[in-house]
Amino acid sequence: MIAICKANIFLAYGIVIGICCGFVIRNYRALEIVKKCSFKPDMMNRNPFEIIDLKPNETIENSQTNFIFVGVMTAKNFLEGRANAVYHTWGKEVPGKIAFFSSEKSYSEILPVVALKGVDDRYPPQKKSFMMLHYMYEHFIDKFEWFMRTDDDVYISTWKLERFLRSIDSSKPQFIGQAGKGNTEEFGLLSLEYDENFCMGGPGVILSRETLRRVAPHIPTCLKNLYSTHEDVEIGRCVQKYAGIPCTWNYEMQSILHHNSSGKFAFTGNLKSKEIHNAITLHPVKKAPLMYRLHSYMQGLRIQDMRQEALSLHRDIAKMEIAMNLKPNENVLTSGVSIFPFGAESEHYLGDHDILGVTPALNKCTPEVMSDIQYWNFIGRSMYSAEQANPKKKIESSFKEGLDDVVTEVMDSINNFSRQRGRVIEFRELLYGYSRVNVMYGHDLILDLLLIYKKYRGKKMTVPVRRHLYIQRAFTDLVVREIQGDTESEKGRTKAENDLLSLSSKVKDLWNTGLGRISIMGGATETKKRDNLNNDKIVFVMAIAGRFTTFQRFLRNYEETCLRTSNANAELLTVFFDEPSDLQPFLNELSEVKANFPTAVLNHISLSGNFSRGKALDYAARSSYINDNDIILFIDVDMTFQTATLDHVRMNTMLHRQVYFPIVFSQYDPNRMQHLNAIGNNNDNDVLGYESGFFRQFGFGICAIYKSDILNPAINGFNTDITGWGLEDVKLLERIIKLNQNQPSQLLNTAEGNDEPSIALNYESVKPKMLSVFRSPDDTLIHVFHPINCDRNLEESQYQMCQGTKANTLGSYKLIESVLLSNRTLMEYLFVNRLNGEQ
Repeated sequence: MIAICKANIFLAYGIVIGICCGFVIRNYRALEIVKKCSFKPDMMNRNPFEIIDLKPNETIENSQTNFIFVGVMTAKNFLEGRANAVYHTWGKEVPGKIAFFSSEKSYSEILPVVALKGVDDRYPPQKKSFMMLHYMYEHFIDKFEWFMRTDDDVYISTWKLERFLRSIDSSKPQFIGQAGKGNTEEFGLLSLEYDENFCMGGPGVILSRETLRRVAPHIPTCLKNLYSTHEDVEIGRCVQKYAGIPCTWNYEMQSILHHNSSGKFAFTGNLKSKEIHNAITLHPVKKAPLMYRLHSYMQGLRIQDMRQEALSLHRDIAKMEIAMNLKPNENVLTSGVSIFPFGAESEHYLGDHDILGVTPALNKCTPEVMSDIQYWNFIGRSMYSAEQANPKKKIESSFKEGLDDVVTEVMDSINNFSRQRGRVIEFRELLYGYSRVNVMYGHDLILDLLLIYKKYRGKKMTVPVRRHLYIQRAFTDLVVREIQGDTESEKGRTKAENDLLSLSSKVKDLWNTGLGRISIMGGATETKKRDNLNNDKIVFVMAIAGRFTTFQRFLRNYEETCLRTSNANAELLTVFFDEPSDLQPFLNELSEVKANFPTAVLNHISLSGNFSRGKALDYAARSSYINDNDIILFIDVDMTFQTATLDHVRMNTMLHRQVYFPIVFSQYDPNRMQHLNAIGNNNDNDVLGYESGFFRQFGFGICAIYKSDILNPAINGFNTDITGWGLEDVKLLERIIKLNQNQPSQLLNTAEGNDEPSIALNYESVKPKMLSVFRSPDDTLIHVFHPINCDRNLEESQYQMCQGTKANTLGSYKLIESVLLSNRTLMEYLFVNRLNGEQ
């Protein structure tokens, strides 16, 4: 019995062993593959030169790129975010090499990562910082002039960094950074002597080759004798002890290596500031999207500097041509060398020297006829212009920003050597100015500035002064060209033909990619072809009180545009404010149109009381005649429109995204235009001519918006408390703008900690809450002239708006000028008063 039990046990063991052996044999190939696989990527096994793509024979003496080595301290969790953003922004432009130092077993297939042995990602990163410096010394001490230690939340203007370091002797021990001694809470706890400091690690620390050579051999000793938890303090102590130099005490380092104390909200606001423009490094940039944004802005500043430098070189060459007595357009020196050897067809073309080389002056353009005169615009509290339909208007934010840029640049130039001179000049106020734009030469400015002169060396004083500033912001020339190879088809053509074909091809590409999206009709943005437009229903909503004849004209226009046109998909909803007994003629007109067009939808609403356009439009928008996904076109009975108007409305009105406020053409009083015809001073007979009317850029009464958008609780329709003429459209626009301003911006969302693109943008959650306002001149919408009577019982703001609109419809400036000059009595009166004033 015992023998049988043993036999069964051995049989069971044999079966188990057999199954295991069979499994191993069956999966032998797979196991071999796994065995051969290395869990350490090959990038971790590369030598230091391969990591940073440096040839072993490259040295400072034989290479122009071995200027600085930048070591970026990062962590394994930040490689795909911060570190990747650094590498693909300023990291690509380092005048030398860059590497990212992280913990052991860190790697990346894209970034040059150094995985420091025996180092983890714990904070504070004292060991990581010291070992990074030791790695630089061990492998690259004879390869670079400068060594820089930075974090992965620093932005560096690399061209400024190179220019700064080129002015410093790298053969001497240098320890450059923003000097610190600790904050008030840490004072006396960092074991620093009274004359000792350290370079703050945040904005970056720069060491010369000699400094690193002196310090690096003693790094193990410094690591064993740490007196604080701050790695930048301990590095500063180590440098002070073994290199014998402190961190630079220069006060200007606070602006050169700039630290923003806003924390996670740093650099999420406006980037146009003195600190950002002047700094070499900016810290901290905590999120990758902010790094890309900052890099884009800094690249724009660099382009401006390069364009200004190119202009200065052209002007210097022009001065030398005069000094060398070269004839105009003479492009060859006495030695036979061409000044500008490349023509416009070459990719090395340097621009039109005749335009770029002209010395800045306000009298570049000499007009030969009256029409060539460039008008000056006056700048005060408002902008006054003779070229605009509205002579007085608010200074636009873009123009104001440009003025601020000009003043900032000028004041920086004035105060460039203020420290040496012991004085500073501060800008206080722009008193007034003049502005004009010449498309050939640039933007001219004459500014009257109030400045404060402060002298703080010697005899101290503070004095207010006024100075005039004369500025010309030159344009660079515009060249459209395409570089082509010498193909067989080109050989049979002349150079002029090739140039013309090249220009035509370029213009065609430009049209297809951008300009072709601008509709000929009214300049509306054509995002889709007409055949591919959405066919959402458009409901014309109109409020009316009386004016039967005008109503008839509107219905005839509606018939031709919407009822006799296939696929118009439009309806009409009219809100009447007349007494029931006075409505019958209007209703008869609607019935007649309905009889002629049985499928037409012509609805109406009757309201009582005093006329209120806001109340009427709000009531119509909330009615059951309109569905949530219908486009509401609020229109006046005085408007005429075309079939193309429907296309423009559908193209520029977007559900939950965009509201369309077209800029309509408003006709002048045709009776007053007869005065110009009588004196032969009218050559403008066009319907949309300069003397026929103007685009009412300050009017918002015509609006296209989806019903679901206007009934958004944050907008909640029109203001129904306004009675009489005007202001309800302005209040609606203000609500839409306020809605957008109340939404959290993408940058603040990013700063709050949402680093993933899908979360940082958060577009899907913000989109239904934001409505952009789109405005464009639309010459298919014409406001037919009618006399305006302003009721003195209106509120003051409404009355002033009514009076302004009435004045603007009287006629053009040419008409007013002609009326004034033809009135002999008035001219004699003005002449006599002028003489009396002079006496």
